[in-house]
Amino acid sequence: MPTTSAYVLVFVVALATTALVTPLFRRIARRLDIVAVPSDRAVHEREIPYLGGVAMLVGLLAALGTAWLSHSFPAMFEGTSTVLGVAVGAVLLCGVGTLDDVRDVSAPAKTAGIVLGGSAMFLLNVQLLYFRIPFVDSLIVLGPEIAPLITVLWVVGMANAVNLIDGLDGLAAGIVAIAAGSFFLYGHKLATADFAVLGPDNPSPLIAVVIAGICLGFLPHNFNPAKIFMGDGGALMLGGLMAAATVLVGGQTSQPVSGQVFFFFAPLFIPFFVMGVPIIDTAFAIIRRARKRASMSEADKDHLHHRLMRLGHGHRRSVVILWLWTGLLSVFVLYPVYTGKGDAVVPVAVGALGLILLTFFHPGTRRGRRQTEPGADAGADDDPGADPGGGLEGGLDDGLDGDGAATPVDAGTT
Repeated sequence: MPTTSAYVLVFVVALATTALVTPLFRRIARRLDIVAVPSDRAVHEREIPYLGGVAMLVGLLAALGTAWLSHSFPAMFEGTSTVLGVAVGAVLLCGVGTLDDVRDVSAPAKTAGIVLGGSAMFLLNVQLLYFRIPFVDSLIVLGPEIAPLITVLWVVGMANAVNLIDGLDGLAAGIVAIAAGSFFLYGHKLATADFAVLGPDNPSPLIAVVIAGICLGFLPHNFNPAKIFMGDGGALMLGGLMAAATVLVGGQTSQPVSGQVFFFFAPLFIPFFVMGVPIIDTAFAIIRRARKRASMSEADKDHLHHRLMRLGHGHRRSVVILWLWTGLLSVFVLYPVYTGKGDAVVPVAVGALGLILLTFFHPGTRRGRRQTEPGADAGADDDPGADPGGGLEGGLDDGLDGDGAATPVDAGTT
């Protein structure tokens, strides 16, 4: 099995490479005029360069190359094309998204590009072969007729989920970093002698630690006020990478683990917990637009992060709240693995209650509501000293201080 130091090396290479090349791609994007232009559907007030996704792709390839050349992961590279499939899929997804950042691509054409990326992954051994039904003692073996379809649909769904959540500075990068870090801890634990569910040739922990590295390397450049956007190129790639990691954990082993909580019985469903924020947001977006009879490619301002800002939370606070929710869901997954106890209800409930109170009862919430009420006393609420910890002026201005940067309102649907 790979050593901890081997994983640390790959993580550091992913983080450092992404952090170093991101300013270079920011300058390239400005020179080539590949920028997000302010509009009535965006909250940023100046042009922000794209190509952050390409910078993360460079970090990904550098980290995977380091893993290969270090000979610390021999079983993951020798005699298997799985890691190559992940890399090829990432290149295709990043290319499709970046093309959409450069010039508008129709929704069917973009979907076709994502399908191409998912198909390449499947052909190179990133395949969903087993499917466990939760609470039912049965294992569905996906035959050669249905396995390609389910695998590609999983890639399409995860890519769009991350793309939809990419609406505030640092939101998508932070959520995926937390999710990937959790997946690394989970997959690495399943590969230990205590569980032996994943073999040494399963690259899921390696992929997860690389994803976490490139996200954390990119985050300082993308956190509010953002200097660069990941764009669709980065969002689609990150979603595809998370899809690959989850497929390799839950979809390629038929070995049951009895006596554990539901996610052991149905490991494929872990993404619904760890990636809960973007998946819930995607579900609400589909329902919302279906009710309005609007296209999925039509932007709106009703995503979770927009609702938080309308409650009176600032740009940064809204992002941190959603990060905390993702971390809480990750704890729900990891707690039974590392403690051997399946009852994580109490700590999760306490954490959820705290976040709910923070979300709905923070002073900035009441302040924001008063400012939106007709006839509200704007003079009193506009006093900077009245509420130093909250309010729209301490919130939205957080998202527009310095260079006034903020992410497009619905970057995931453009």
